[in-house]
Amino acid sequence: MAQKVRLGIIGIGNMGYGHLTNYLRGALPEIEVTAICDVREDRLERGRAACADPASVGGTVAGYDVKCFSDAAELYRSGAVDAVLVATPHYSHPPLVIDALENGLHVLCEKPAGVYTKQVREMNECADRHPELTFAIDYNQRTNPTYRKIHDIVRSGKYGELRRFNWYITSWFRTQAYYDSGDWRATWAGEGGGVLLNQDPHQLDLWQWITGMPSKIRAVCREGQWHDIEVEDDVVIYAEYANGANGVFVSTTGDCPGNNRLEINLDRARIVSVHGDIHVYELEHPTAEYIKEAKDGFAKNDEHEVEVELEGENDQHVGVCNAFAANILRGEPLIADGREGINGLTISNAAFLSSWTDSEIVLPIDEDLFYEKLQGKIAGSRYKKNVREQVSDDMSSTY
Repeated sequence: MAQKVRLGIIGIGNMGYGHLTNYLRGALPEIEVTAICDVREDRLERGRAACADPASVGGTVAGYDVKCFSDAAELYRSGAVDAVLVATPHYSHPPLVIDALENGLHVLCEKPAGVYTKQVREMNECADRHPELTFAIDYNQRTNPTYRKIHDIVRSGKYGELRRFNWYITSWFRTQAYYDSGDWRATWAGEGGGVLLNQDPHQLDLWQWITGMPSKIRAVCREGQWHDIEVEDDVVIYAEYANGANGVFVSTTGDCPGNNRLEINLDRARIVSVHGDIHVYELEHPTAEYIKEAKDGFAKNDEHEVEVELEGENDQHVGVCNAFAANILRGEPLIADGREGINGLTISNAAFLSSWTDSEIVLPIDEDLFYEKLQGKIAGSRYKKNVREQVSDDMSSTY
């Protein structure tokens, strides 16, 4: 059996270049980046230079001549790789993944899985036709010990059913300069959305990973509220669950300073996480029973904090990539199967559709109606390719 996975990186922009430097710095011991691909020669040259001189990016591996491609299809058919990492603009994720799978390659896809669920569903169906291949998505926040612990507590059933879910995630502050750094940014035609499609895919994934999928969505997505952009930069989502629980998700790129507060109420506990810490408060009695049986109309269901021990490292992108390689080589578990990417996207698609139609959306959504509405947005988009110089940023602080 091969000792390393030969990996090709499709897209050497911000995220793709970050993955490449992780490899060059020796953080991916079971991966060998043998090829890179980008439609822009300047990005290819940047990746080629880093591979030739890894020390220039803090690398520890020996310099080498990486194979470079300007066309993904050519890379797929080159025989130079066993697997690919897709780190391109959102709309291109499903077609690139499908082509890779059809060419017998394992795939790790950056978030989000795509822009609309109808296309992502086709991608998942292709993956199902190739069970011999590994298909993963880079939901790196699932490596965070805080969210892993919250997931385990909620999913264990120890404290009963979900009653309420609230996430106030407004720590995404962006200036106009950020949106002006690329002509595709914050446009319906180029990016397919704003804060929900760019900043929040990890949180939307964690939402459904921890609590399960809601059954109904009502949302207001304000477009260009705080910036000169055409997509949403301020969002409030109200959700209901089949068991009667509800929740609110608030997000924006316009608050400074922002906040990151997650609170989950279960029948016998309350979980609070603020900027990555975690507190669990255990109730003396099950709420569903106490609300009916307590004799005093003002009775309090006392709570006490219980000690919570976090486990493991927060490996982020490195952890996802290493798990991807381990799954290919030895069948070890992935951080997130690629097919799960449709779940968080379903929530954001439902939020958009609710806002666009000013109505409550029952899941699963009407995928044809969403696609129709999205095409209308795209038709009016001001995105024009290559209008402005695009800037490559260091994205490590946003992980």
